[in-house]
Amino acid sequence: MEITLLTYGSQGDVEPFLALARGLIDAGHRVNLAAPEYYKERINISGIEFFGYPGNPQQLVKDLVDEAGRNWADMIRSVSRFVIPLASAVVNQSWKASENADLIIHSFLLTSTGFEIAQEKSIPDISAQTFPVFSNTSDFPAPVFPDLPLGNLYRRFSHHFVTQTFKHGSNILYRWIRKANPDLPPLTAWPFQKGSDWQTPILYAFSPNVISRPEDWPENVHITGYWFSQRSSSWKPQKDLEDFIEAGPLPVAVVFGSTRSKKIARIIQMIVEALLICNQRGVIVTDDQIFRPLNPSVCQVDYVPYDWLFERSAAVIHHGGAGTTGKGLQAGVPNILIPFTSDQPFWGDQVFKLGVGPKPLAPGRLTVNKLVNAIKAVTQDQNIRNRARLLGAEMEKENGIAQAIEIILKLTKTPKTTKRSEHY
Repeated sequence: MEITLLTYGSQGDVEPFLALARGLIDAGHRVNLAAPEYYKERINISGIEFFGYPGNPQQLVKDLVDEAGRNWADMIRSVSRFVIPLASAVVNQSWKASENADLIIHSFLLTSTGFEIAQEKSIPDISAQTFPVFSNTSDFPAPVFPDLPLGNLYRRFSHHFVTQTFKHGSNILYRWIRKANPDLPPLTAWPFQKGSDWQTPILYAFSPNVISRPEDWPENVHITGYWFSQRSSSWKPQKDLEDFIEAGPLPVAVVFGSTRSKKIARIIQMIVEALLICNQRGVIVTDDQIFRPLNPSVCQVDYVPYDWLFERSAAVIHHGGAGTTGKGLQAGVPNILIPFTSDQPFWGDQVFKLGVGPKPLAPGRLTVNKLVNAIKAVTQDQNIRNRARLLGAEMEKENGIAQAIEIILKLTKTPKTTKRSEHY
C-alpha cells in the first residue's frame, strides 16, 4: 500500500509522523511524507519520498507564544496570518504527495486538505492528532479551555466550540484557495460528520495511561500510544556532558523544544537561579549562546536526544509540548511544565492530575520562588516520584507505532468506494 502523510507545524508535529513513516516502511509499505522543507536537513528521510512545504514554522511557533499565548481567538489569528500566504502552495504540494496514494493520513493543520484530496480520489483518510481534538467528551475540556467547575455541559461545549471554529475557518480558507486555483475540487463535508458514508477515523498519538479513553467517544476514535522514533545506536553524548552527568547526583533536565520566544532567556535565567538555591544540578538544552557560561553546577548542550537525557535526570522542566511531555513521563521522572500556548496548558493540567508533577507554572507570572517550590516538590516528594516511576513503567510496555499500524490496516481492509457530492 502507498501511504501519504501530511503534517505541518513545529518539529514536535513532524517527528511523530516521521516515526510512523519508519514503522510503515518496516511493515512493507511505501510512504510519502509532506512536511515543512525547513526540517529536511534536520531529519533522516532516507527511504521516504519527501515533499517540502514552504514557510518557516518556527515563526509560527514564536507568534503563537508571544502574540497568542492561551487565547484561542488569538491563536486562530496567528495561524491565519501565517497560513494564508502559503496556503495555495501547501495544497498543491499535498496533491503532488498524494498522486498515487492508497491512503492519506493528515495532521491538525492539514485536516481539510487531506480529507478533500481523499474525497476526490475516493480513497480512505485518517486523522492523526497528538492532542485530543475533534472528539466531543464530558471527561475533560478542549485543550485550549481551562477545566472550570462548570460541569459536563461546559466541557462538551468547549469541544464543540473548538471544532466549529476550526471547521468554519478551514472552509473559508479553502474557498479562498480555490478561487486562486479553480481546478481544485469543491468542498464536500466535514470529515467527522456523523452518519455520513465515510466518517474519518481519528488516531490519537498519546498514551492511554496519560489520558484514559472516554466512554462517550465513538468507535472510530483510537488512542494508540505515543509515536516515538527508535533512538539511533550510533549517537554518543559529547564527553563533557557525559562527564558532567557522572560527576554528581542526577541533574534536572531543562528543555523548551522548538519553542521560540523573547521570554525564554529570562525564564532560563530564573530556572538557573532556582536550581542553585535548591543546590540542584541541571542540564539545559539550548543552542542560544547567550546562556554561556552558566555555572559549574549547570551544563548547557546544543542537542541531546530527550529520551537519553531524561532517563539520566532527576526531573524535567519543559514547555509542555505533546511529544516532550510523553517522553518526560515515559522516563519515569516528575515533570514541571511551563506552558506557553496551544495544547501545552492542557498537558500541564494532566501532569498535575496524574500526580507526577506540580501545577503548571504560567510563564507570564513565573518567579524564582515558584520555581524553587516546584523543584523541591519533584525532587523531595517521594509520592510524586513513585507515581512518576510507576507511570513510566506502564508506558514502557506500550508500542504506539505498532498499535497505530495495526489499526490502520484494519481500517483500510474495506476500501472506500464512494464520493460525497458538493455541500458548500
